[in-house]
Amino acid sequence: MRNAFINTILEACQDRDDLFVISGDAGLGVFDVFKEEYPDQFLNLGAAEQNMIGFSAGMAMAGYKVLVYNIIPFVLYRCYEQVRNDICYQKLPIILAGIGSGLTYAPMGMTHYSVEDLGIARTLPNLTVLSPVDPVEAQLSAHYALSASSPVYIRLAKRGEPTIHCTQQFDISKPQLLVGGDSSVTLFCHGSIGEETLHASRILAEEGIRPRVFSVPMVQPLDRDALLQCLQGVRTVVTVEEHYSSCGLGATLRDIIMDSDMPCSLTTLGIPSRFIHEVHDTAGMRRLWGIDAAAIAAMVKKLWKVT
Repeated sequence: MRNAFINTILEACQDRDDLFVISGDAGLGVFDVFKEEYPDQFLNLGAAEQNMIGFSAGMAMAGYKVLVYNIIPFVLYRCYEQVRNDICYQKLPIILAGIGSGLTYAPMGMTHYSVEDLGIARTLPNLTVLSPVDPVEAQLSAHYALSASSPVYIRLAKRGEPTIHCTQQFDISKPQLLVGGDSSVTLFCHGSIGEETLHASRILAEEGIRPRVFSVPMVQPLDRDALLQCLQGVRTVVTVEEHYSSCGLGATLRDIIMDSDMPCSLTTLGIPSRFIHEVHDTAGMRRLWGIDAAAIAAMVKKLWKVT
């Protein structure tokens, strides 16, 4: 996903001289060729994240389309005040590319995990948030961000995620049907956990259970009307995310369901709101928190019997 996103941005530099890339001492190797070909459109501002955001805001006010690239804790957490005041308050069209969504950086520890970033982003007006499920959505997210007139935060895993979508063109702002099936139980996912969700659907299909599966690439703002259309005839909704379940997509969807009086139940699969002290790789973390394919399938089978 990361490479699909970055390559789309860098290719745009061939036709746009207003694009400027700022790195916070991250992406070493990713921008090597770009720095040689466009030396006047790249700066590595080092481990000075608050300055990085303030600098990017100044560049945007001077007419540049700025991409800020860093791992998520350094693009949103450490510099929250600057993102809030310098970028979002002024509605500057800056692209914040955050790498390492969810538990991508396991087992590097809690400082590197990004399991509360959606909760933080929900407090920031004017900020659009995209959480692509595969390289296709990552590429479309890049195109969306390049043309956006307000700030866009894109949370990416790293690299090597499989391509899920069969088509290359669709509206990235709306939920996308990944697997058709019985609408009575419907799953919604975002980000790289989509791979586990799709694997779970294949496990279930072998037992004759075929829930629908949607990806939700744009998690802020959510397209309320499109989501309500997806929920027509649904009795049980399951959200799957590599994020705190208390403040991610599931929490936002719960508000929409309650406000609209939709006659469906909601089960949120995610990470409980506590610091993560356990040490595993990403796959082990997903098993631990019950968001791997086997656990997702087990939960759907349980709910399927109820419905």
